[in-house]
Amino acid sequence: MKRTTAALSIFAALCAASSAASAQSNVTIYGLVDVALVRESGGAVAGGTKITSGVGAGSRLGFRGTEDLGNGLSALFLLENGFQADTGAMGQGGLLFGRQAYVGLQSSRFGMLTLGRQYTPQYLAVAAIDPFGSGYAGDTKNLITATGNGTSRMDNTAKYISPTVSGVVGELVYAPGEVANDSKAGRQFGGGLTWRGGPAMLRLGYHNRNNDTATVKTNSNARNLVAGGTYDIGTNRIHLAYVVNKGLNSALPRNAANPYGYATAPVPSLDSRDLLLGVTLPFGPHSVLASYIDKNDRTRFDQDAHQLALGYKYAVSKRTELYAVYAKISNQRGAGYTVGSAIEGGTGNRALDLGIKHAF
Repeated sequence: MKRTTAALSIFAALCAASSAASAQSNVTIYGLVDVALVRESGGAVAGGTKITSGVGAGSRLGFRGTEDLGNGLSALFLLENGFQADTGAMGQGGLLFGRQAYVGLQSSRFGMLTLGRQYTPQYLAVAAIDPFGSGYAGDTKNLITATGNGTSRMDNTAKYISPTVSGVVGELVYAPGEVANDSKAGRQFGGGLTWRGGPAMLRLGYHNRNNDTATVKTNSNARNLVAGGTYDIGTNRIHLAYVVNKGLNSALPRNAANPYGYATAPVPSLDSRDLLLGVTLPFGPHSVLASYIDKNDRTRFDQDAHQLALGYKYAVSKRTELYAVYAKISNQRGAGYTVGSAIEGGTGNRALDLGIKHAF
């Protein structure tokens, strides 16, 4: 109760501060509310129907702002809270600003440097290529591991984003593990490149995370590399991505609790390849989306999986969307991947979402 009261007090203070500061700087309050009726099935536990939040995209309340410092330099910040619109609970394990929280400087000549809790370049590359935008039942995270702290984000991160040069933008991130007397334990780093030209967009992303902790020394790293992009043919779009995963914890399933009740629990792959193929077909306020993801486990367990997803979205307005999405995973040789959504891991190999998303 005390934590909830404190959080509400902070929100109120930030709202008041943003109103007072708007005369001196550019401060914006924004958000998104996403709630859907979800039917999950195919797991060891009988499938259930639920109303849940953050299906197409995580529900959020955010504050962002900039201050012009002169000579092409500006200060900036972003604080983004995740919450469950179906219950009002805090998201990201109860963190106040668990989605993002950073502050930094931006130069028109030299790029941007930010410090705080931020997304990994590898995850951003996958999400930009995915026709479902890393959400809904067709979410790439069902088979393609989210890098960082297991949730696509890194704590204690320094991130640099370069200016655009000939259509190319570079990105570098580094986060110390902050383990006493061990500079490598928990350390993360990565980078990315984005190129845009005409109808094409290409992305390259890499992430490396050391698996050691203060008490457990594995002397191993999880490494994830993605290359791919999108290509527009008229109003339609083709999506393609190829992902290489190597090392311990490089391809963890979203639901690690043996969701199918196998006598022998699934074994997370130490060496796998992922292939994504997708299309987006818009017509007026309507959009049809489809994707196929192949998980190729190259270890001796050979626990492959395939996901097919089909979705429909209707833009009621520029800020409000209705959607219906269905996805199914075929697990092979004891694989245990599940169909989840933007923020949930799922309980079985099939899911249907019927929902509404509103941005403000």
